[in-house]
Amino acid sequence: MCRGQSDTGSKSVSLRPTVILVDPYSTGAMLAPELEQRGYAVLALWTQECGENRGHLPAAAEGFPEKFLAEVDEEATLALTAEAIRTAADAEPIAVICGGETGVKVADALSEFLGLRGNTTADGMQNRRDKQVQQDAVKAAGLRAVRSVCGRTWEEVRHFTETESFPIIVKPVESAGSDGVKLCHSASEAEAHFQLLMTSQRKCGSQQAAVLLQEYLKGKEYVVDHVSRDGVHKTTLVWVYDRRPANGAGFVCFGQQCVASDAEVARQLIQYTRGCLDAMKITDGATHTEVMMTETGPCLVEVNSRCHGAAGSWMPLARALTGYTQVDACVDAFLDENAFAGLPDVPLPFQASGQVSMLISYHEGEVESTQFHKVRELPSVVFLEENLQAGGRLEKTVDLFGLVGMCVLVHSDPMVLASDLATIRSMEENGSLFVLAN
Repeated sequence: MCRGQSDTGSKSVSLRPTVILVDPYSTGAMLAPELEQRGYAVLALWTQECGENRGHLPAAAEGFPEKFLAEVDEEATLALTAEAIRTAADAEPIAVICGGETGVKVADALSEFLGLRGNTTADGMQNRRDKQVQQDAVKAAGLRAVRSVCGRTWEEVRHFTETESFPIIVKPVESAGSDGVKLCHSASEAEAHFQLLMTSQRKCGSQQAAVLLQEYLKGKEYVVDHVSRDGVHKTTLVWVYDRRPANGAGFVCFGQQCVASDAEVARQLIQYTRGCLDAMKITDGATHTEVMMTETGPCLVEVNSRCHGAAGSWMPLARALTGYTQVDACVDAFLDENAFAGLPDVPLPFQASGQVSMLISYHEGEVESTQFHKVRELPSVVFLEENLQAGGRLEKTVDLFGLVGMCVLVHSDPMVLASDLATIRSMEENGSLFVLAN
């Protein structure tokens, strides 16, 4: 099914080269204005797995979804999907780029089907979202991989709970944003969560997909973002997560900071991550790789074959630090060979200091009004994404999908930045970000 845009100006749009964005939600939607600014027509392809993520475009993706050339639904086969795209675009697309996590499989398969730049589905990579596929590939390449077992019935995985020390991680093989991830402290707790995942629909995974049991990696979690072209990987940023327990969940993300690429930990992470990308036969596009730095060195958590998420809230910080973002660089990787060649291998020394702070809720209720302006007025806050408005329902934050907002703080004085961050944390705890109905 295709939903085209209005006829106004459609002729001029259709004459432009067309790029397909697969599931363009969250940061994936930020690719759309970047492409449009460079003179491309942008067609949105929504996959069957996209589910409730569909249409979740950040406000910063200005002009979209209105400026999409068309919005096309995935059909039953690649051939039918390709035909629907050709009909909507009235032309052959010149690139297929993955937007959101749910679009990885279709983006890989469709680009291959159309003979366009992308990542191969050969040699077991039909679903590189599958975290067990990822770990097996990394292990086969001789790199440190997490101990794990994958199955669709408890009997297939029970033995892991009898040999592995607790706690262990139980999570879907396809997920994002800590969706469905739980730290389990006993076999009974692990089994209960396993059964829950096998009978529930996750935000970024198909129902009845397998469930993964993994060793609990102790250490500090980092993210290494890359863009790739023809197997050449360039690091756009290295981040360290601030994950803590909150509201009964074990891995709520409170924020993230950037790590200088000349730091020893960054050097190790970058070298290891590029080995993982090669092991998974990732040659083109953006990747967002989560790695745990353990006592024995880096170990893969997961590779996400798309841009860094969080609705692109981090982009103003990345631009302030390096002068560019992974989103611009991703478009370069697909469509501008010279610009990609001009990107540094790793980020140059940072031009500023700052961090991303997620806004967490410890409260519940119906929102009468918001107080986001108090955050926006802080001197170091340069960007604020508001995820909840008056009339909405406030829930306690347990994962990335429950964040009430995200802000970027940049300032020349680290004391000012620290003071502003403390103010934000205090507002979260006392509930003063919102006025709730009695």
